[in-house]
Amino acid sequence: MIIIKVKDGENIDRALRRYKKKFEKTGILKSVRNRMFYRKPSEERKEEMKKAINRQRHYAKENY
Repeated sequence: MIIIKVKDGENIDRALRRYKKKFEKTGILKSVRNRMFYRKPSEERKEEMKKAINRQRHYAKENY
């Protein structure tokens, strides 16, 4: 459970923003979405390879 303590005089919008950041860092929503449908291990490996290739291309562009 994520607990956010609202400080005295703190705006609710700011507290909500802090809550959202903590929630995203935990990765709960991402894992739930990944578990909604079954993916074969081979499909997961292909997806990881595509992500790795894209990362390498991105870093290669930055270095030039």
